[in-house]
Amino acid sequence: MEILEKAPAKLNFSLDTPFRHADGNHEWQMVMIAIDLADYVQVRTIPTSKQITVLTDSGFLPCDRRNLAYQAALKLQQDYQVDQGVEIIIKKNIPVAAGMGGGASDAAAVLRALNQAWNLNLSKAKLAQIGLEIDSDVPFCVYSEPALVTGKGELINPLGDFPSLWIIVAKPKASVSTPTILKQIDYSNLAHLDVTGLVSALKKQDYAQITAKMGNVLEPITSKKHPDILRIKTKMLKFGADAAQMSGSGPTVFGITQKYSRAQHIYNSLRGFCDEVYLVRPLSATSKKEGS
Repeated sequence: MEILEKAPAKLNFSLDTPFRHADGNHEWQMVMIAIDLADYVQVRTIPTSKQITVLTDSGFLPCDRRNLAYQAALKLQQDYQVDQGVEIIIKKNIPVAAGMGGGASDAAAVLRALNQAWNLNLSKAKLAQIGLEIDSDVPFCVYSEPALVTGKGELINPLGDFPSLWIIVAKPKASVSTPTILKQIDYSNLAHLDVTGLVSALKKQDYAQITAKMGNVLEPITSKKHPDILRIKTKMLKFGADAAQMSGSGPTVFGITQKYSRAQHIYNSLRGFCDEVYLVRPLSATSKKEGS
């Protein structure tokens, strides 16, 4: 059987961590969305072999056990004693090591595809639980819809439709190691965010409050080592974004606006400073161009 899955990138509209668990994992409070920038993952089951192979058009990705999509296939194969192999072909569009969950989304796409191909009949919540053992972003990527994400990343509370807006995404040349950033968190000096306030603003579709409540507690940590993050953020705001911040552990920065013409202006202005710039929408927003 052959299945093609879309693997959307994610952005953090809010990222906070209240504490670190005794096992070293972090407790998260995040508002996450999926956007219409996506990888495409083709999954083909092989009845004659148990081998797992990963092929990709990106020279930056490992195709062995280090690849999260490989790990997802192996986990389902072992956990459910499946006597079939898998060929996974990943067409990359999401920047690598960007804080946009590309690898996690590819892994989630494999979980969804093999759940169907192997007739496992697992719920999204169960796939999210399995995904947590691969990477903390995989549970959200299983759902790929606006959600409040808590626990160690496995508790996904969908928030319904996201306000209609435009998002300008810019990735500086730097690549960031998430584990390195997470080790530097000093909980005694962390300025926590009003995540509940952001969720409330989203439910009321209160755009002014959404922009006021956005934030990322990892931004000061990553931007200390990569000053381009703050440079791009400053330029986004100068060019007309209503809010701008880093996503995940970085280095990607995104800005938001409700007006298409302003979004285009920000996008065009940033392309002089940054090679990788994208103009996207939240997946739940309508595709109609708004504003002028």
